[in-house]
Amino acid sequence: MNTMKIFLFVVTFIMIGFSCAKNDVNSNTIEITGVIKEQGVTTYQYGTHTLSGYALRSSSVNLDNYIDQEVTIVGQKVEGYPVDGGPDYIEVEKVK
Repeated sequence: MNTMKIFLFVVTFIMIGFSCAKNDVNSNTIEITGVIKEQGVTTYQYGTHTLSGYALRSSSVNLDNYIDQEVTIVGQKVEGYPVDGGPDYIEVEKVK
């Protein structure tokens, strides 16, 4: 029984360590692969395009150039989203 308690303690400690390690400056960076679609009318009212269930916007990339193409985007999750039952909101920095 004591061996089990020690094992669970060690596993918990390791999981907490991994959780804390992800909270660095770049923890919001995300890469998503899929087909970019133009955003239509939605209930959540944010984003200009979508990709694999995410709402997208970009101030550095013209996402219209990639509509209906399979791409990988690199970006940051926008703070304060999702809202109104909508998807995560991504500020696209680069398209691969």
